[in-house]
Amino acid sequence: MRHFAPLSTAEAGAYGLTDDAASLTPSAGCELIVTKDMMAAGVHFLADDPADSLGRKILRANLSDLAAMGAVPRAYALGLALPGATPPGWLEQFAAGLAEDQARFGVTLIGGDTIRAPDALTLSLTAFGEVPQGGALRRSGARAGDDIYVSGTIGDAALGLLAAEGGLGMIAPAQRAALVERYRLPRPRTELGQRLIGLASAAIDVSDGLVADLGHICAASRIGARIEANLVPLSPAADAACANDPKLLTHALAGGDDYELLITAPPRAARQLGAAARAADTALNRIGSVVGEAGVRVLAVDGGEMEFASAGYTHF
Repeated sequence: MRHFAPLSTAEAGAYGLTDDAASLTPSAGCELIVTKDMMAAGVHFLADDPADSLGRKILRANLSDLAAMGAVPRAYALGLALPGATPPGWLEQFAAGLAEDQARFGVTLIGGDTIRAPDALTLSLTAFGEVPQGGALRRSGARAGDDIYVSGTIGDAALGLLAAEGGLGMIAPAQRAALVERYRLPRPRTELGQRLIGLASAAIDVSDGLVADLGHICAASRIGARIEANLVPLSPAADAACANDPKLLTHALAGGDDYELLITAPPRAARQLGAAARAADTALNRIGSVVGEAGVRVLAVDGGEMEFASAGYTHF
């Protein structure tokens, strides 16, 4: 309680975490958007990842879900299942990471629960945001002829996990460190998401992997997609890794945890999308088109279709 109560002071309805629940009233003309993510050691993060980075990662993953709906972040509730061997000072560091990102993203804690876990550390977070009534971005609005865009760069997190596990020794240490940081600290595109309302026809964040999440849009919208691998933006570190081992490109395109925004939009919106991206100080690149035939096709530089052993992360 002493670690988390100071994180709740910005929301009157949190009641200082002294009650069994909290209250939230949407702002005038808005509706609440609610999302929830869970993360477990050995599945979503490494057991020895720093405590402060874990607080920031679980919060940022949820903020990314809000961004994909175009929502302004407002509050969150936190659940922790802590193993008995949790080191002294871990909770303090974890709360410090949350405090840092609360200030960065303008969101506040309103409640939660902490229990003892018999096995691995497990994190759970439910985030609340607001959008204008009826304005939420959805997965189901893509139409044939729309363009496909992605924010930021793709594949950094998947390659960062390889680097964190001791791989990618063929690239410079600074490049490996940059990829590990992207794995540990995603960058939720909250401002860009809000600016996409009225422009994007469909949106999702890249958590399971670019190919898999584009497939989610296709399924919800009942359309297909074609993207060109050479148009997918890579960071300098990811580009260096793929240049040394071309097989890593399929890993980058199918890997998860990038938490970038993947959207579709009609061609007439291109200029406004560019302006929105510049205003949000976030790169936004066109990578392909929505087509009528079902499925996601990824075209290599030679025009052939790339094959993936797995299109992205699956939980079961």
